[in-house]
Amino acid sequence: MSGLARMALARGAAVTGSDREPTAVTEGLARQGFAISFEQDDGQIPDGTALIVCSAAIKPDHPELIAAQERGLPVLTYAEALGKCMRHATGVAIAGTHGKSTISAMLGCTLIGAGIDPTVIVGATCAQLSTNTCDAHQNGSLAAVPTGFRMGSDKIPIGPYAHRPGVLVAEACEYNRSFHHLAPTLAAISSVEADHLDIYGSLDAVIEAFHEFASLLPSADENGYLLINHDGAHRREVTAGLGCAVETLGFDPAADWHVTYDSSARRVGLNRGPEHVANWIVQLPGAHMALDSAFAAVLALRLGADIQRVTRALEGFGGLDRRMQFLGRKHVEPSSATVDDVGGVRVYDDYGHHPTEIDATLRALREYEKPELHGGRLICVFQPHQHSRTRFFLEEFAQSFSHADIVIVPHIYFVRDSEKEKTQVAASDLVDRLRTRGVQAMHLYPFEAIVEQLNAICTDGDLLVVMGAGPVWKVAHGFLRSDRPACSAEAVSSVNAAATA
Repeated sequence: MSGLARMALARGAAVTGSDREPTAVTEGLARQGFAISFEQDDGQIPDGTALIVCSAAIKPDHPELIAAQERGLPVLTYAEALGKCMRHATGVAIAGTHGKSTISAMLGCTLIGAGIDPTVIVGATCAQLSTNTCDAHQNGSLAAVPTGFRMGSDKIPIGPYAHRPGVLVAEACEYNRSFHHLAPTLAAISSVEADHLDIYGSLDAVIEAFHEFASLLPSADENGYLLINHDGAHRREVTAGLGCAVETLGFDPAADWHVTYDSSARRVGLNRGPEHVANWIVQLPGAHMALDSAFAAVLALRLGADIQRVTRALEGFGGLDRRMQFLGRKHVEPSSATVDDVGGVRVYDDYGHHPTEIDATLRALREYEKPELHGGRLICVFQPHQHSRTRFFLEEFAQSFSHADIVIVPHIYFVRDSEKEKTQVAASDLVDRLRTRGVQAMHLYPFEAIVEQLNAICTDGDLLVVMGAGPVWKVAHGFLRSDRPACSAEAVSSVNAAATA
């Protein structure tokens, strides 16, 4: 929503907005001159408003939405508004159960480095994407603010698409079939798995929704192009009958674009049939990050980017917020308190909230950090996101934590499920499943209690990973800011023994 607002402002619109409470996002918008309210009542819509755009989180009984309808104002969802913007651009839509934000950010940064000057909307903050917008608090000066948005050219400056409408890179979210409102020219599908089953009901319905999304692409004669994962995306069903050009990408040598990955060096190789195309080093560990970077590379090449500039941009990509994001280290033992560059507890924050994402992230971080070599453990704090997802995937969630030594689970984040759904599963159910699999697990709440427990059980050499799509990120930041309570070594040993019991 904030990216769409910034794009509308850059195109000359007067934009206001509202949210439930102040956040880093709303503070950034306010610094750039946006009028943001937090009242969320029927008096917040300014006179002269021509259009209302609401996120998927807005329910039909929201006071501002009701007020807009009573005034006869047109109302669009975010996806509908983004689709209208794509109809006047060369849209590149990144879809898939996993990896949408990372691929979108990687592609955006790669196209910037290649001189294609894209507009980019990503659902997470990326330090390498920034927007220059009039800052009302700096006397009209231009201020670069790290966001998930970047405004590009109206026309593509170079390559086979030169002089066509400018590139617009955006995520294509499958929730509630919202990606059916988009109008892409190029698209990627990184994976197709069962998710949002409260909406779809079955994997077959999810696959059909992705097929309908792919069917939005124009014909190959009109430059329509789909890049789909060779494995894990149900490509045969999704691509059946499409008129656009279709290529596959994956670790399977049979893929049109064959990817290789050396995990020890984080080295990615890209081949097209028998032809070796390029190598690059990714800063973020894990085979899934290597594959995401390959998606970005192939899409950039399709848009006319030079391969040397593509690899240079990918090697310089430093990641985005809450995607295997390294936050820092905290020393908890007095003997190493003055050492800043080694040791301590290393802390990562991640958005993963689906079993496949959790498994891939923990596997990659365990392999990269190797906490056992430093006498440490992998401690994971995971907040389940939605009761329906937790219930549907309870066994899969339990399996996904096989790479963790200790798992701490707060309450399930309640978003849009019904009260009835809320009664059918609890965080303790996941803890029970984990413990039957031999994983040390506990249920703790509130977040402050989790921070206290982490201060009690963490020792230098441990790796702490905080995961989930809700506000669980506060635990990671709270742990880094907090002071360890004074206690004896015997007390610390006692708490650690309790955690392993």
